Amino acid sequence: MSDRDDADDGGDRDDERTDGGDREAADPAADGRTREPGHEWRVTERETEYETGWYTGGYDRVEQPDGSEKSYYWAELPDAVVVVARTGDELVLVDQYRPVIREQCLELPAGIVEDGESFTTAGARELREETGFDPAGVSLLEEFWCSTGVLRHRRGIVFAEGLEPVERKLDGNEFLSVTTVPVDDALDVARRQPANDATIEGVLLAQAEGLL
Repeated sequence: MSDRDDADDGGDRDDERTDGGDREAADPAADGRTREPGHEWRVTERETEYETGWYTGGYDRVEQPDGSEKSYYWAELPDAVVVVARTGDELVLVDQYRPVIREQCLELPAGIVEDGESFTTAGARELREETGFDPAGVSLLEEFWCSTGVLRHRRGIVFAEGLEPVERKLDGNEFLSVTTVPVDDALDVARRQPANDATIEGVLLAQAEGLL
């Protein structure tokens, strides 16, 4: 991908590439007038360029409000869940190495939402598997799109309580330890480098709901 001159927002490019992809039937030619913002932009070309076991990548070429066309690159990932789990006056965190950024990270438990699961069901499962805590109750705090300039990826933040210890069931590529921090220190800990978006978001949302 080094030969692409993507724009600063990471998802669009100004090239005039027209090869490949499934094309939709074209609308009548633009008359040069700028359209009002807010409507769905017409897609003139869709292309999936690569697929991995983790995500799919490609681009959509769209007609912009001024009638010009531009290719917007995207990566599509499965939904993910992040778990804010409280036990007494402590918040449960996992400590693991992240090879992508080459950093040891202290994070909220998280994982992929499997087919047929809700965010709350997935959150309870991930919490059990990663930390060995089985929650009596799990509630959805928020679900939202992530990094909308380049990703097709939704995240759910859930709150778990009433934790009981059970046996952990880590995946073969999970090498993590479990720790707790005082609830009163949760935001300070989340903001320590290397900070990550999901942990900060989870703590802030739980605090806003009066749960931490």
